[in-house]
Amino acid sequence: VQLVESGGGLVQPGGSLRLSCAASGFTFTSYVMSWYRQAPGKVRELVATITNDGGSTNYADSVKGRFTIARDNRKNTVNLQMNSLKPEDTAVYYCKATSRAFREYWGQGTQVTVSS
Repeated sequence: VQLVESGGGLVQPGGSLRLSCAASGFTFTSYVMSWYRQAPGKVRELVATITNDGGSTNYADSVKGRFTIARDNRKNTVNLQMNSLKPEDTAVYYCKATSRAFREYWGQGTQVTVSS
C-alpha cells in the first residue's frame, strides 16, 4: 500500500498550490479520502474529505471557499486545490485513506509553506 503526496512548496500569501496524492496497493474506490495537515507544535487536523464516489465533500471551516478536494477514480488520485493561501496554512499536508471498516493508510506528507 502506498499513498504518495506531491505538489507542496513555498508560495506567497494569496497564491495557489495543487497537492496530489497517488494511491496504489488497495481498492481505491472502497476508501474515503481525506487531507490532513499538521503545523509545528500543533495537532494534526482534518482539512477536507471526499466520499468514495466523489459525490460528497466536507471542509474545515478555516479552508471553506478556498480549498477544493477532488478525486479521479480512474487514476487512483486525490487532489487538493488550495487558493488564497494564508501564512496560517503553513503545515505538512497528509493524504489519508479510510475504509468502511476504518482501516487507515497515510502518506508521508508534503510541506506547504506560505510566506513572503
